[in-house]
Order: sequence, then C-alpha cells, then structure tokens
Amino acid sequence: MRKLAHLFESNANWSKKISKVDPEFFARLAHQQAPAYLWIGCADSRVPANQIVGVDPGELFVHRNVANVVVHSDLNCLSVVQFAVEVLEVKHIIVCGHYNCGGITAVMNHRELGLIDNWLSHLHDIRYQHRDRLEAIVDPQSRCDRLCELNVITQVSNVCRTTIVRDAWQRGQDLAVHGWIYDLSDGRLCDMKMCVTSTEEMETAYLAAIESTEGTDRILPPEIFAEQDYLSAASNTREKTPRT
Repeated sequence: MRKLAHLFESNANWSKKISKVDPEFFARLAHQQAPAYLWIGCADSRVPANQIVGVDPGELFVHRNVANVVVHSDLNCLSVVQFAVEVLEVKHIIVCGHYNCGGITAVMNHRELGLIDNWLSHLHDIRYQHRDRLEAIVDPQSRCDRLCELNVITQVSNVCRTTIVRDAWQRGQDLAVHGWIYDLSDGRLCDMKMCVTSTEEMETAYLAAIESTEGTDRILPPEIFAEQDYLSAASNTREKTPRT
C-alpha cells in the first residue's frame, strides 16, 4: 500500500501506450526541452496544464501554486520565470487561474485554513483594493468569480513588473504575457483580455482588463496552441481574439 502500486501500473500502461503510437517519443523528449510557453497556474488537481491546452510533455514549462500567485519575494516562482525567459527563451508566459478556486473562496468567506492564510494574504490585498467593485455584486458565486478574474489580471501585472520580464523586453526579446481563466464546469478557457508585450503596454493593459471584467464574455484564448508550427504562432499574439 505504501508503494502506491496502482500508480506505477498506470505509469507503465501510459508509457506503453505512448510508445506504441510514437516509438521515438521518449527518445526525443530525453534529448531536448524547448517549450514555447511558461504556464503559471493553480496547484488545484482539477486544473492539469498540459491536458487543458492539449499539448504533449515538453511543450509547456509549468509553475503551480495555490491560487496562481506571483509575488516578488517568492524565489521559487521567480527562479522558474528566470529559467524560462533567459535559458529556455519561451515566447509566452500564461497566468491561468480558474473559477471555483479554493483559495479565492476562502478569502471571500473569511475562512481560516492555517499556515496557508499567510500566502492567501496576497489575495486579501486584491480583495481590499477592489472592495467597491466586488461589494456591488449581489450573488456570492459571481463575486467569487470576479475575484478569480481580478486575481489573474493582478498576477499578470506582477509578472510584467519583475526585473526578469522587464529586462527581457529592454533587450528586445520577443515575449508576451497573457491572462487566462479556466472554467471547471465546461473545461473551457477564457481570455481575460490582458496580453502585454512591452513595458509601455503594462498600465494601459491592466486598466483595460480591469474594466473589461464588468462584462466578461466567454472568449477563447489566442490560437497559440495550434497543432502545427508552435513557434510561428508567436507573431500572431496581438491579433484580436475571436468571440465564441
């Protein structure tokens, strides 16, 4: 029981299945890591990054924590961002939150969970900053959903303000930072209408995204996860996202 034999068995079956479809898959994977994307998401077990966007191992560099928070004192997250931007030279950083986030719900309901409350204090700051906007929403679930959206927008801004990203833009590196949110109820991604590609865009993009939450539509993210030619899609990130 301690060895979790069923997980090892599942791993063996998965490996065999992959090898049967593509005999060279693991050989290629072992020799190179060249993802075009850094995914900063929530640690929630219902939000598996690769599966959500339908890409194979090796296509997505991933950092996850409770409530997809990016703070400038978190050396774990910053180390991931630095490695992704300066070593892997990713083209996109995606901050992806999700509705029905346990951390967000705890903050909105003033629920104490223990040690993690120190981490969730960052979300309390966002809640306080937008208290008038949130208190104007009558429905409790809609209020939680709005904080999920505001959190994503804030964390995109935090990523953009890191010295890592600002230095990358200053030296002319092609890098876009996106804000998305995942709906557990239907498995679909929504674009929070915040995509930043330079320091000059930061403030305008943030304010526009905040205002857009007043009438958030179901909008698919930019088609940067096309099945073919991943890297060439980087040049299309500024195109207007089609409505679904």
